[in-house]
Parts: sequence; structure tokens; C-alpha cells
Amino acid sequence: MIPLIDIEPFLHGSAADKARTAKELDDACREFGWLVIAGHGVPNALIKEMHAVSRAYFALPYWEKMKHKMPADRYRGYTPPGTESLAYSLDEERPPDLKEAYSMGPVDSAYDEYHYGPAGARYFAPNIWPDRPGDMPRVWEAYYREMTRLSADVMRIFAVALDMPEDFFQPKIDEHITNFSAIYYPSQSDAPLPEQLRGGAHTDYGSLTLVHCDTAVGGLQIQTEDGAWEDVPWFPDSFSVNLGDLMAEWTNDRWRSTMHRIANPPRDKAHFDRLSLIFFHQPNYDAVIECLPSCVSADNPARYGRTTSGDHITMKLTKQRAPGLEAEEAGESEGRPKAWLYPPEAEERAG
Repeated sequence: MIPLIDIEPFLHGSAADKARTAKELDDACREFGWLVIAGHGVPNALIKEMHAVSRAYFALPYWEKMKHKMPADRYRGYTPPGTESLAYSLDEERPPDLKEAYSMGPVDSAYDEYHYGPAGARYFAPNIWPDRPGDMPRVWEAYYREMTRLSADVMRIFAVALDMPEDFFQPKIDEHITNFSAIYYPSQSDAPLPEQLRGGAHTDYGSLTLVHCDTAVGGLQIQTEDGAWEDVPWFPDSFSVNLGDLMAEWTNDRWRSTMHRIANPPRDKAHFDRLSLIFFHQPNYDAVIECLPSCVSADNPARYGRTTSGDHITMKLTKQRAPGLEAEEAGESEGRPKAWLYPPEAEERAG
């Protein structure tokens, strides 16, 4: 069973506490590629506020939400129902997933060459905010900052678990390019189509994913080695943590990127909806990703070549997107840079 691990002893305890917690994480990442954490330090009041403001957004009329539909050139804004099927990432045709979402990217980025030059602009596109709820930008940005802090704490534990210096990952994630999404799974008054799920089977792409959801009904499931599906345990004040493909490659498959899905609620609980807050942690776009020396030996040579975080995520996303979109995402159209490369607030941020 996927373990619940208290990380507070690592964050504030002795060297022995750190070693013990790191060992627990290593065991979970080897066996499941998944764990649930307590002792994370995220204020409960902020979590509740985040759920409340997100639910208020999804309760808006459909036409109003469509004003913020995600454009082709950035992973920001609203994703309406019926437009995604996660199973497509595995080249499997399935009915659309039963969900809608809103997404944002990094905050507090300096307006400089690294972030808005040709190499970085696609990853630091401005966020798109609705007119209401009026406090949505404030709450979402505060939550994003807390997830940045928590993901850095988890990466410190990962480093120790992988027999690397505790600060090994820090220079590789201090300008991370994480996308965050709130995903709303509505109640199901009508039965789903055959093979239709709230979220189809897939693996995540990045280093780790932090998930907080508000119910266990119709929730996360992982695929076990024998092909069965097992529920991820749910605890109200905890975060689910799973590894992505990048971390599996980084660790030379010592750790697993686990196939998972979001199940439908049982028909006798079909009136339950669900909101998940999902932080898809992705290292700096120029962070070099190659098998860690602690995960390679004469008997276990490197299975993956050298890449960067940006190239890795671009390759993964390209597999599931329409031909020709890559040029749009790069910020070019008919030889001219996209308008968002020079947002209205640029002068303020530069000054």
C-alpha cells in the first residue's frame, strides 16, 4: 500500500531523522513511484481558500469561462470539458475525459533575457486571469509560491535519498517552469460512455507532481505490476506525491514513473464532484538531465542520454499536440514575435 510519510522530521529534525525519512521516501519511490506526505507546512487556511476560490470560478457560466480559453501559444487559462483525453498520450483512443481545468505558470519572474529571451519566453508566458472571482489571482499566486517551497523541500529529501548532496537539485529548480492546474470533475448524472473516465491512464512528464484534492470519491488510482488498479489513499490534510518520466530517467529507472488514472465515482455516489489542485513540478528549462552518478554502475549502465528539462517537456507535449503548434509555441507567427513576449507590465517589472 502507498505509504503516508511525515516529512516534518526531515525538515526540522536531526541527521538521523533526515536519514530515516529519506530512506522511507526511497523505498516508496522504488516500489510505487508514489507516496502521500504529511508535515508539509502548507497553511490549512490557504488550502481551504484555494479550494473555495477555484470552485467559485468553475461555478461561473460556461460562456464566461470560455472568455479565458487556453490559447494555442501557451499553457495558461481555461480548458473546457470534452477537449482532452489523457489516454492520447499513450496513443490510445478514448472518449474525452470528464473534467474541466484552469492553468497558470510561474510567478515573480524577472523581466530579463533568461526569462523572456528566445530560449525562455515560451516557459514564462504571462498568466491569464478572469474578472471574477476577484481574489483569484492573489490566492492562486500565494498557493503557487507555497507549492514552489514545498516542491523544493521534497527535492531536498529526494537528493539525500539518492545519495547526493542535500542541495544538489537546488540550482536546477530555482527558476522552475512548473504548470499548475486546478481540475474540476463534475458529478455524473448520466453514466459515462464505455471506457470514459474522469482522467485516462497516463504518466506525468516532469520531476514530481503535488496533488491536493477534496474527496476520496472517484479519485486517483495507480496501476500495479500485475495490471490491476489500486486506490491512492486520501487524507484530508496531506498531499499526494508522484514521480514523472523525467525523474525516472534522472534516476536511471531506480525510481518509477507510475501509470495512473482518475476513476469515475460509483453510480451510487455519482452526485459527488471533485476538485484537484495539481502542481506539475518541472526543473529550470536549461537544467541538464542525465543519469545521476549514484544510480549508475558497471552492472547498471546509463539507460538514457543527456537532455535538458525544457527539451524533455517539449518532446513529451509535442507527442500529444497537433502538427504545426510547435512553431506557435516558440513565439513566432509570420516572422514576428508573439505579443505576449512584451507584456504591458514589462516596463514596471524592468524598473
